[in-house]
Amino acid sequence: MPLAPSADREPVQSRAIEVTSYRRADGQWDVEGHLTDTSAYPFENQYRGTIEPGVPIHDMWLRLTLNEEIMITAVDAAMDGTPYAICPGVTAAFQKLKGEHIGRGWNRRVRELLGGAQGCIHMVDLLRPVGTIGYKTVKREAAQRHEAPTQKSDDMPYQINNCHAMASDGELVKERWPHLYTGAS
Repeated sequence: MPLAPSADREPVQSRAIEVTSYRRADGQWDVEGHLTDTSAYPFENQYRGTIEPGVPIHDMWLRLTLNEEIMITAVDAAMDGTPYAICPGVTAAFQKLKGEHIGRGWNRRVRELLGGAQGCIHMVDLLRPVGTIGYKTVKREAAQRHEAPTQKSDDMPYQINNCHAMASDGELVKERWPHLYTGAS
């Protein structure tokens, strides 16, 4: 169902984020994210001159390589389009992610390592969907191989209480994980 009709309006700016995961031959996974911001009208930029409509203001890439524990084993970051000449100099900071685990507390840890002047807000924004897709990819792949990724036996499945449909007192949890159901009997 689409959104309700809007008032008359003109586009101003668009952001596109695309994230794709890949199974590697070495048993790990690559998760690549690409973020672009474009303007609907031309504007002047001190570093680049006139930025025309549709030409990316931000054009940024990020690849995380993950192992079966959902730990980052490699990072590649690149900035093809930025509003300032200095921006690409921050890509090396993203190497701080090597050795980090994607799971509970991921977004907080990203902010600790790369928040504010330590990173780039646009690349940090990209890390949320890259982390989500990476996490889900490894979990699903492990489940398909009938292997459990490294986790404690008392860990609750990540889906529970992460959205309305997977509320611990809801019908889906009652059906899939009756032992974790918290609703009325």
